[in-house]
Amino acid sequence: MTAYDFVVVANRLPVDRVEGRWVASPGGLVTALAPVLQKHTGCWVGWPGEPGADFPPFENDGLALHPVVLDEHDYEAFYEGFSNSTLWPLYHDLIVTPIYDASWWECYREVNHKFARATADVAAPGATVWVQDYQLQLVPGLLKEMRPDLRIGFFLHIPFPATDLFRQLPWRDEILRGLQGADLIGFQRTRDEENFSSLSGACDGMRTGTFPISIDTSAYPRASAEDIARVRDAVGNAKTIMLGVDRLDYTKGILQRLNALEELLEAGAIENVAMIQVATPSRERIGSYRTTRSAVEEAVGRINGRHGSIGRPVVHYHHHQIARDELRAYYSTADVMLVTPFKDGMNLVAKEYVACHPDGSGALVLSEFAGAAVELHRAHLCNPFDIESIKAAITRAVEEQGTDAARDAMTAMNTHVNQHDVARWAGSFLEGLADA
Repeated sequence: MTAYDFVVVANRLPVDRVEGRWVASPGGLVTALAPVLQKHTGCWVGWPGEPGADFPPFENDGLALHPVVLDEHDYEAFYEGFSNSTLWPLYHDLIVTPIYDASWWECYREVNHKFARATADVAAPGATVWVQDYQLQLVPGLLKEMRPDLRIGFFLHIPFPATDLFRQLPWRDEILRGLQGADLIGFQRTRDEENFSSLSGACDGMRTGTFPISIDTSAYPRASAEDIARVRDAVGNAKTIMLGVDRLDYTKGILQRLNALEELLEAGAIENVAMIQVATPSRERIGSYRTTRSAVEEAVGRINGRHGSIGRPVVHYHHHQIARDELRAYYSTADVMLVTPFKDGMNLVAKEYVACHPDGSGALVLSEFAGAAVELHRAHLCNPFDIESIKAAITRAVEEQGTDAARDAMTAMNTHVNQHDVARWAGSFLEGLADA
């Protein structure tokens, strides 16, 4: 078996199998890490996305990929269960109630062992290993036991909760022991790092840092004038085009922004508006996600029924994946981007939108609880728990279109995103890991 000096370990491989062939996956983590790995002689360890599938190691677009086998039980208990019905809501401040199931925890531990063993098998002596995110928090400790020669980094892409919330987790001590195997633990925001460090006595001697993730800005140039005209025509050449791009997740605040739009339309505060809402499918077998989808789609129907007309809906709703080039056309066309999560580690969508507006056009309405708000603080910030705050931010964004202040703000944010891209994020983390 080939041994690699640099190994990325993540829940998923950066590819999906479509009609018998492998294609690059959408998503923030893949977008961020694929260009980094391509610059190293490295390997990506992860699950290929099909329960029970046992694929040999392979290459795709120049990336060496090492699949980990998970069966249907692993998928249900490790992924849908402990990762996304226990850890995800807990780390997002209990937006829904976490479920603490001992059998899920046992499966989480077993799957983390699988990932650790697979990584130990492919890592060369003294290799650098970069473990990604909340699904694999035990891997650093397990891997350090198996291969003490390795230099191990861990990056948490989602928020880390306040101390009192984290202490609810029955297996908190085991999680911390797993993380203690990392030579460096990275967080998106200083607040997350502070929350982790405040765990009294548990984090003594552990090296941590704040490394806000970003995007490959070269992948998001502004779309052509022809593509922008095509999108505007498709939504009826409305005076103001709004855009939301999210996974259909209860943390993203999609329903709240739709309710805010509806109230503004009811009051006559805005008019001649079209909104494109991309809501890609996510974890659809989990009850809280099905409930969120039902509420969002009901709101879309209600708004279009009351304020649309034949052939001219207000909300153009897409519940499917959108190709990057088409998404770039949406970003470039939108006069106002709505990013309103209740809590988000970063939210790369906000940065992708800003990257598509080098001319200073457009406006960004951004939740103050998104990690991106720390860097993109010249956006129209809002409190997603307060519908009046969302409405006020939307109104400001619409009214200030084309003003010098609006262009200055967007230009400044575009400059920041270009100067702090994914290469800088990865370089900063890996430099810190090398010094650890």
